[in-house]
Amino acid sequence: MTQLFKLSALGLTLALTACGGIPTNRTLSSVHQPVVSHEDFALDLITGPGGLSAGEAKRLDGWFTAMDLKYGDRVALDDPLKSEATMATVGSVLSRHGLQLSREVPLSEGIVAAGTARVTITRGAASVPGCPDWQGQNENNFHNATSNNFGCAVNSNLAAMIANPDHLLAGERGRGQTVVMTSNKAIDAYRAAKPSGDGGNTVKKAGTQSGGN
Repeated sequence: MTQLFKLSALGLTLALTACGGIPTNRTLSSVHQPVVSHEDFALDLITGPGGLSAGEAKRLDGWFTAMDLKYGDRVALDDPLKSEATMATVGSVLSRHGLQLSREVPLSEGIVAAGTARVTITRGAASVPGCPDWQGQNENNFHNATSNNFGCAVNSNLAAMIANPDHLLAGERGRGQTVVMTSNKAIDAYRAAKPSGDGGNTVKKAGTQSGGN
């Protein structure tokens, strides 16, 4: 009987050990949430009394193309001289890629010397750490809890599809417009345009903008 009891206790211990990773989250809120990270890319340009030269402007445009600028990227200018000409040239080059200069200049390594200007691209990325999570054994779920993998599919898809990862943190800030108000601009522009038979053949811009704040 003693030997049988020892074997039974050993079996119970092994069974409990095998239950590692049992789900304990009894709510309907996933423990796996999207995390937004940021990375900065910088380019130093040589400036002059009249701002950027044609060669430097072309180099900036090539860098923007190589970086594949897209919606959600924030582009900022750090110019010690605060030259209006430099800002105008950088803004003009940036507008060709569909973005506007951001007022938020990120901290960067090193000092920007006089006679140079630093253009910084801040790019966000969203991901869900720890997904997929298959460590739980649902057959041993004695807590009536949700699976350890609960929420991974939905939140991972959201992180992959979000156009601007920063919207997961604070939405679209500073414009006071809802998604419906923004989408209705294009609809209102088409409704306001004259029919082609009445001499109208163009649709005025709806006034939307993209890029940095």
